[in-house]
Amino acid sequence: MQFHEDPSRDVVLLRTSILSAEAFATTLRSEIQISSNKSMLVFVHGYNVSFADAARRTAQMTYDLAFPGVAVFFSWPSQNQLLAYTLDEQSIEWAQPHLEHFLRELLNNSSADNIYLIAHSMGNRALTKTLVSLAGSDPQAVQRIKEVILAAPDVDADVFVDQIAPGLAKLGAPVTLYASSSDRALMMSKKVHGGARAGESGDHIVVVNGIETVDASNADTDLIGHSYYGDRRSILADMFYLVRNDTRAAQRFGLKSITLKNQTYWLFEK
Repeated sequence: MQFHEDPSRDVVLLRTSILSAEAFATTLRSEIQISSNKSMLVFVHGYNVSFADAARRTAQMTYDLAFPGVAVFFSWPSQNQLLAYTLDEQSIEWAQPHLEHFLRELLNNSSADNIYLIAHSMGNRALTKTLVSLAGSDPQAVQRIKEVILAAPDVDADVFVDQIAPGLAKLGAPVTLYASSSDRALMMSKKVHGGARAGESGDHIVVVNGIETVDASNADTDLIGHSYYGDRRSILADMFYLVRNDTRAAQRFGLKSITLKNQTYWLFEK
């Protein structure tokens, strides 16, 4: 049995082109100038994702969110293999300074007024380190960041709370963290590292000042429970109002507030 992608119904990668850095920047500025509100969405993919899959995911999210600006993604050299977790860890560590350079260029030279950042899974390691660095070294540029979305962050929970969250607070931009107790890839990561991950919910859910945590455990997941941020309409609907209208969790439909140690996080209602 064979299945063929239909460009009229499916997200299909039809063509890729290699551009110089200068040509890419020129093309990007032109596209932003003709967009309705000079906005840009930047996506950083996670573990076990190919370049083509990252491109398709970016396109699908852009369509589902009805994003009115330009979308780009940063592809780091994932092995695109389920059992290559440790190799991907080395790759994302290597890629972090390259992401920082890329994002710095976008912030300073793209002409976008509003920049929305979304990272998934292991991609959060590079993005969060980059943002902490930029908040300290380029505070004027980061003012163009409108929203930061951390989906299922595969980051050590203690490191996130003690070292990353304080740095993210200096951005001045809202930060939303989607977590899930159903995320099996994060559970595997926890076994490898011996500690809780920032994307977990349940007893280890990360709730800190300056970050809106949303427990997405009640949303459907894929076979390994790791792509819920983009595979269920309720999650995309939540992100839609977050990105399109800057609607905070307290005003978004279908979220229930939970108090934990005098702090509030949000739970998707069943």
